[in-house]
Amino acid sequence: MKNIKINRSTLLTAIVMLAAGLLIGWLIKPSGPAVHGHGAAAEVPSEVSEWTCSMHPQIRQPEPGQCPICGMDLIPLEDDMPEGNPLEVRMSPTAMQLASVQTAVVGRGTAVKEVRLNGKVQPDERLIFSQSTHIDGRVEELAIAFTGEPVRSGQKLAGIYSPELVTAQEELFSAMKFKDMQPALFSAAKEKLRNWKLTEQQIENIIAAGKPQERFPILADVSGIVLEKKVNLGDYLMRGMPLYDIADLSRVWVLFDVYESDIPWTKVGSTVDFTIQSLPGENFKGKITFIGPVINPVTRVATARVEVSNPGGKLKPEMFASGLVKTRLESQGESLMAPRSAVMWTGERSVVYVKRTSDQGVSFLMREITLGPLVGDSYVVKEGLEPGEEIAVNGAFSIDAAAQLAGKPSMMNPMGGAANNGHQHGDAATGGQVAISREAKAAVRKLFGIYFSLKDALVKGDPATSARQASALKTAFEKTEMSLFSGQAHDHWMSHSGAAAAALKKLAAAKDVDEARRHFKPLSGQMVALAKAFGPFGGETIYVQHCPMADDNAGADWLSLDREIRNPYFGDKMLKCGSVTETIQ
Repeated sequence: MKNIKINRSTLLTAIVMLAAGLLIGWLIKPSGPAVHGHGAAAEVPSEVSEWTCSMHPQIRQPEPGQCPICGMDLIPLEDDMPEGNPLEVRMSPTAMQLASVQTAVVGRGTAVKEVRLNGKVQPDERLIFSQSTHIDGRVEELAIAFTGEPVRSGQKLAGIYSPELVTAQEELFSAMKFKDMQPALFSAAKEKLRNWKLTEQQIENIIAAGKPQERFPILADVSGIVLEKKVNLGDYLMRGMPLYDIADLSRVWVLFDVYESDIPWTKVGSTVDFTIQSLPGENFKGKITFIGPVINPVTRVATARVEVSNPGGKLKPEMFASGLVKTRLESQGESLMAPRSAVMWTGERSVVYVKRTSDQGVSFLMREITLGPLVGDSYVVKEGLEPGEEIAVNGAFSIDAAAQLAGKPSMMNPMGGAANNGHQHGDAATGGQVAISREAKAAVRKLFGIYFSLKDALVKGDPATSARQASALKTAFEKTEMSLFSGQAHDHWMSHSGAAAAALKKLAAAKDVDEARRHFKPLSGQMVALAKAFGPFGGETIYVQHCPMADDNAGADWLSLDREIRNPYFGDKMLKCGSVTETIQ
């Protein structure tokens, strides 16, 4: 009974404490709704009507969820686009990380232009001699029988039988009998032998022998290496005919090819540091002593000559050489420099994205700049930037795509404008894709198949094939039914197909490969726009590639299924000139 009483007492105490706790909790409860760290509905204002992706701003959905492209959680559109400069592109830290956006501060530096040259070792033309014979006769002996053999001045090269020389020796012996009475006659006979390049010692040997020599030696006039043997045993030679070409290789030339665009930075007196492919680990240096006044019309290069001494014959003709010329640009003080990767080109325009940081977050503003020459991996900036400004050096194309999708000024659309109509698929001109039917995609894919064949023909410099492919592509455009495209896709097709067909008409009628390449630029511009709108096809990756030197240094784009650069605007002249600027995948 005592135990039962204790239990009842304990129970009564617990009930009283519980009631007191409830009363205290009711008195101190908050007046507003509870806030949960992971409750999206509690964090987002009820007036949010549209959701987007921080990495793919073309995505628009009326309710929260995940991005259908990258799988990231959607964010309220109002949070992604806070109030601020309407020309700026705002990016969240997550978006910048996924787009691999990196920035750097613009600064000044010494502008040194580096020009890389390729060339070959060649004999010094002033030290190449032609060893000729000074008498008529038949070759009875060859002391030097192959090319590459060294010779020294005065060395016997060949033995010649000459009937005229035998007669001249007999005249000398006859004149000797009357040299006391008619010394002039004796002197004239000796002078005749001197005119045939006989030395005084040879003449004295003839007189001492007392009888004519039938085989007469030809002696080397110079020392050097035999470059070419031009006679064989038994050949009959006339006076003045060459026997050998002999070169003195104690000094040689290194002839470098200088591309037309590099000529302003390569001058007489410039120092060239060069290496020889077959002599790894050895470095050479010399000054340019001459630059050819004429550019090769096929390769578009001039020749720069470097003269170097060659003790021991280490440098041999036809060896390949790789050189580097560093030229400091003529400017007042240091130049403002911007990394090459930060600059985007659109023909005549060059733009960068300048980073801005404020209380609202990070944003980027497009800035058009004026460029000077490319020095190493940086450009000289003449106008448009100030020292200390921070610019995007990686991921600039992702920022530009976001600007296009948001209807803001961008590289391809400097005036800005609406980039999409609120649907998931954006405008092709701004980097988005437009939904089309399976039949339409098959038709467009056929066009690109012909285009890639046309591009390959221009890479090879084949005008006949390029004209044939241009005609085939023009016919394919004309046969593609407009009814395959509807809505926004129809607008794209009408905007680009007509311009492409017009360029193809001129390309097919081109008289040579250079003219065809000029018309390939406007065609490629339309094909790039169509690829962005309707491509890629069947899962392959399409690369947008750019050559800044095409179209007289205005720059030009083209499309390729291979990341490796094979330039259709220059072909073998500058096959690797260019870089990948965009990837359509």
